[in-house]
Amino acid sequence: MQTYLVGGAVRDRLLGLPVTDRDWVVVGATPQALVDAGYLPVGRDFPVFLHPQTREEYALARTERKTAPGYRGFAVHAAPDVTLEQDLSRRDLTINAMAQDEAGRVIDPFGGERDIAARVLRHVSEAFAEDPVRILRLARLAARFADFSVADATIALARRMVDEGDADALVPERVWQELSRGLMEQRPSRMFDVLRACGALARLLPEVDRLWGVPQRADVHPEIDTGVHLMLVLDMAARLAAPLAVRFACLCHDLGKGGTPRDEWPRHIGHEQRSVRLTRKLCERWRVPTECRELAEVVAREHGNVHRGGELGAAALVRLLERCDAIRKPARFDEILLACECDARGRTGFADTPYPQRARLRAVQAAALDVDTATIAADAAARGLAGPAIGAAVHEARVRAVAAALPC
Repeated sequence: MQTYLVGGAVRDRLLGLPVTDRDWVVVGATPQALVDAGYLPVGRDFPVFLHPQTREEYALARTERKTAPGYRGFAVHAAPDVTLEQDLSRRDLTINAMAQDEAGRVIDPFGGERDIAARVLRHVSEAFAEDPVRILRLARLAARFADFSVADATIALARRMVDEGDADALVPERVWQELSRGLMEQRPSRMFDVLRACGALARLLPEVDRLWGVPQRADVHPEIDTGVHLMLVLDMAARLAAPLAVRFACLCHDLGKGGTPRDEWPRHIGHEQRSVRLTRKLCERWRVPTECRELAEVVAREHGNVHRGGELGAAALVRLLERCDAIRKPARFDEILLACECDARGRTGFADTPYPQRARLRAVQAAALDVDTATIAADAAARGLAGPAIGAAVHEARVRAVAAALPC
């Protein structure tokens, strides 16, 4: 029985990156041998075990054979006669198909070290085409390793997979898993570059794909193209270390511009409500978590009003707070403001431009939160008011508080 460190841990060590997760392959063993050694079996589809002390995953060396469409349609063979090279050959990219033995020697049968040196993402073999999830993983890794290019042959293979309908077999859980992880990488725009290049974006996120080629006013958006703007916004979100919900809101904030009639270009009147509707459909299709969906809908609807926050009076500002539910959910309002800052700074020439609306609206929110609503409600009730009338009294008190807090 021989044990090897494999996959991302070997890759990251060679790249000089921190190794946070370690996976192991065991060659020449049986499931019973690992159980007898104290390992805990946890694999559902193939033999995977947890080490009795470290709790790291150890998998028996295995081969896979495609038996049906989709990412679950595989017959797995795990036995003592499966070699390390056979196990590595089923992996997606050469940089992930390396192993390290107990002496620290790297085993690299498919040129992973060469591709690391050349900064290239390249598929190991035609077996890449057997699992459509690998298209998404390729795009996500392009977003993580932003200085790596994708081999032309790998893009061509991914495009063939899309053309043959393989991307249509992807299930919502896996799409959202890879999409959310890609959004959190250092350059999310690279993920969408790869998905566009192979045609997968049009199949999975057509609402996003159709933004390229849609012009905006050059005086507001020097980059003009809406798709280009979106990529700048996503990369700004990464630069500002935004959480996932904010990055997803950035992805969806301008979806409605893809549906603007051509004769109205480059203006996009009413795109906010169209963006909300498209965001809901996208979220339903890929089962996006509620936290991400709700934030994305508010940002899609209100980002223009937030941008105009410096021009609004006290009454309009309080109405904006109410529509954003900023009194009940103050932390979420800060995420809304961050997404809007990413939008404003995600424009050519604006990356380092201040966004004073964020500080102004935080101050407005603080003034509204300072209003003693319990006392106002009690006073209103003592005067015989009830229901909506009490709500109106609280609203007016907040307007007065915000007006007093605004600079003259």
